[in-house]
Amino acid sequence: MTGACPTVVLRARGCARVRGLHPWVFRDDVADDGGARSGDTVRMVDRAGGTCGYAFYSAHSKIALRRIRREDQPPDTAHWDQALGRARRWRERTVDPDVTAYRWVFAESDGIPGLIVDRYGEHLVVQCQTAAAERLLASLTPLLLARSGACSILARDDSAARTLEGLASRVAQITGRTPETIEVREGPIRYRVDPWRGQKTGAFLDQRDNRVSLGARCRGSVLDAFCYQGGFALHAARHAEEVMAVDSSGPALERGRADAASNGLAGIRFVEAKVFDELKRLARRGETFDVIVLDPPAFAKSRRDLAAAERAYREVNRRAMLLLRPEGLLITCSCSYNLSDEQFERVVADAAADAGRDLRLVERRTQSSDHPVRLGFPESHYLKCLVLSVI
Repeated sequence: MTGACPTVVLRARGCARVRGLHPWVFRDDVADDGGARSGDTVRMVDRAGGTCGYAFYSAHSKIALRRIRREDQPPDTAHWDQALGRARRWRERTVDPDVTAYRWVFAESDGIPGLIVDRYGEHLVVQCQTAAAERLLASLTPLLLARSGACSILARDDSAARTLEGLASRVAQITGRTPETIEVREGPIRYRVDPWRGQKTGAFLDQRDNRVSLGARCRGSVLDAFCYQGGFALHAARHAEEVMAVDSSGPALERGRADAASNGLAGIRFVEAKVFDELKRLARRGETFDVIVLDPPAFAKSRRDLAAAERAYREVNRRAMLLLRPEGLLITCSCSYNLSDEQFERVVADAAADAGRDLRLVERRTQSSDHPVRLGFPESHYLKCLVLSVI
């Protein structure tokens, strides 16, 4: 990880970004790539030769450079080990001891651009979203094992982000043996994840804090829509009288049923259906709920999707609001980075107007503490969660 690095010359705007807080430089802000190839660690300089630090380079993505450090010194093994140590200490400070599934490394937010590391008990699942992170993984593997004491590492390199880097999709065992399913603990709930085929690296860890906190507020009748394998439903069922969990994935619902049984939670009804269609059917039957959770997939994966995404968020929230009882709670989420907090709140307000419902804002929430938001890097903040109450 040492040796001569290519030198990349930045235009003025690129220099301003990396000398500020934002770690990315876009291709239009590169004056000369110095012959760098995808995955290289490069030295960044301004036109006068002044240092701008070191970064990972990509020849394929619009994001040409992802800053590693400001200092005029290439990163070595000690640098990466220190970054892993800082990331681990943050989780030790912020993640509840009763939690055994959490994100250990959150890419740029932990100073290792393009690398995701999730921990599931004694096993690590990694995602290399850039060519540089993939190249670095071999050197990081012994450091990850030493820092974590994990017995296996699985690479879930099948995310859509890799296509932007010109990388192939793969799922590969890096070291040890990762089982087909892993049981993890999330406060009072135990559930099983599928690290080989499950969504993301096996579970939606970014909603963990919200599931634990908001599940405890549930009473009466609860609807968990877009439930995946029923994370919110499991926590809600410990306090509510009845819970309905809806998702279009049959395998995910099967895991949810098994998790409900292993936790002794008999009050959850799992329904395989498209959520928009099921909300219509519930309205026709006159069913209502005390609490509704909406946690849909990202409707706006790019800025081009924004108009359609706003319509989808507006419609699904409108339909949910019509099913809420007086003084009921709506927990509504968006994981679309391209839809800002202000836009999301406006869309939800428009949905309330369409539904003729008056609601009060109880709380704004975001992603779990193991997905830290890096100051000056808005791309690291993507999850919005509004808790609303019917007046």
